[in-house]
Amino acid sequence: MKIKIKKWILGVFVAGFITISVSFQSDFFEIAKQINIYTTLFKELNMYYIDEVNPGKMTSKSINYMLSNLDPYTRFYDEQGVEDARIRATGEYGGIGILTRFKNKKLTIREILKNSPAEKEGLKAGDKIIKIGEVDVKEYDENDISGLVNGLPNTVLKLTIVRQNKEQKFELKRKKIDVNPVPYFTMIDTEVGYISFIKFNEKASKEVRNAIEELKGEGMKKLIIDVRGNPGGLLNEAVTISNFFIPKDKIIVTTKAKTEKESATYKTRNEPIELDIPLTILINNRSASASEILSGSLQDYDRALVIGERSFGKGLVQRYKPLSYGTQMKLTISKYYTPSGRCIQELDYTNRDEKGKVPKFSDYGRETYKTEKGRIVYGGGGIQPDVEMEKPVTTKTTETLLKSDAFFNFVTTYFYKNSSIVAPSKFELKDNEFSELLKYLNNNQSDFETETEAKFKLALEKSKSENLNNNLEKKYSELLNAVHVEKLNELKKNKVEILNKLTEEIVKRYYYIEGVYKQKTVYDKTILKAVSILNDQNKYVKLLE
Repeated sequence: MKIKIKKWILGVFVAGFITISVSFQSDFFEIAKQINIYTTLFKELNMYYIDEVNPGKMTSKSINYMLSNLDPYTRFYDEQGVEDARIRATGEYGGIGILTRFKNKKLTIREILKNSPAEKEGLKAGDKIIKIGEVDVKEYDENDISGLVNGLPNTVLKLTIVRQNKEQKFELKRKKIDVNPVPYFTMIDTEVGYISFIKFNEKASKEVRNAIEELKGEGMKKLIIDVRGNPGGLLNEAVTISNFFIPKDKIIVTTKAKTEKESATYKTRNEPIELDIPLTILINNRSASASEILSGSLQDYDRALVIGERSFGKGLVQRYKPLSYGTQMKLTISKYYTPSGRCIQELDYTNRDEKGKVPKFSDYGRETYKTEKGRIVYGGGGIQPDVEMEKPVTTKTTETLLKSDAFFNFVTTYFYKNSSIVAPSKFELKDNEFSELLKYLNNNQSDFETETEAKFKLALEKSKSENLNNNLEKKYSELLNAVHVEKLNELKKNKVEILNKLTEEIVKRYYYIEGVYKQKTVYDKTILKAVSILNDQNKYVKLLE
């Protein structure tokens, strides 16, 4: 009987092994087949197509289209892209300290970094770079442009820019630019410290620790960590920073991948530096990835109160994999889980519908989990704050405005109309500035175009091509004017949010990113709420229990 069982088990094992082997061989054959088809097609195309083809660009487009059907984090990087990825991870590069936007073959400086060569030589946000050396910007694409601006430290960069319709020339020397993940920290009152924290790069844990130590030296007994708008970064930095407040040998995050090799459990390795200090962490809908690991672990261990808005919901982990010829790809290899066992991924990229729309896990209902003290927390759809700050839903029109050239250009106009503003701690926009913005948008409609307006324009162009526009243009004009009126009315629903964003952008022009956080510590409602809770010991303890 035992011999029969052993034979049966052996038979099942062999059958399973054969099935796996056949499956693997089948997958390998299919991959080899498709690569061979692509290679032979490209060879024929290159040899016989009537016009010249660019193999590099065509292959990059093919790869990027293929990856676009997965998730937005899985990407291919050419040689320049590899260097850009390294810069983002380390937080340092050789450049002049500008953040730019390349759109419609125009390169615009969006932000100047404090104490950078760009600041010292007098470049301003809003300047349009038309030439880099003798190279005309409009002859390049976005990837090539970044390679022209950045370079080795101590090398010279010559720029021709247009400012307020006047052409100017600048000569700057590149230097090593350090992107500080902690642009500002301060004592808000005699006991409450505040740390703004914008990126999880290789310097993150060191800078956060330095801020904590300095604030303790100033008498800090309670702490606010602000990761609103922090898109994340390095997972190990999130683990290290969590360890500042959580005891040794506690699980911070678990990653589960297709293979056991890529799965891992990350625990705290050191003794904490602040185990008992009352702590709040501020999040919003742009706090993602490592920001959610930090806030999720602190929430699961009941170590901090999370205050603000529901976070972005990025529960996916990426890793860089080297490819041939100095290229590489970043691909999603696992999902991560907080100490209570929840995955907070919001978008379900695996189950796109026929039109390519990505469903949300929270649409199916959010699973409940428990913190160490038994509080209810939720999986799927980001980190739900313990104290939620209510605000009107951001409309699509407002989202379009905040990304538009019109909004940016209005701030530029404001900057040149006002040679100076009061200190950030005293700066507050009033309702009349919102009215001024609406007037500006009314006079600069082309720089603020909604999806509806764009589709109406396409429809008119189509009618012209089909000779159907004889009596349509007047009605089209009337319709577009009506849409524009509705568009401006729609913005009024988010007046407070728009004024807050406008305040940030204006203060940044005069006082850089540091000034933005100086202003927030005085006027920001979420920060003020955190201070109020921290200064009410009974309320703080009750919320955590």
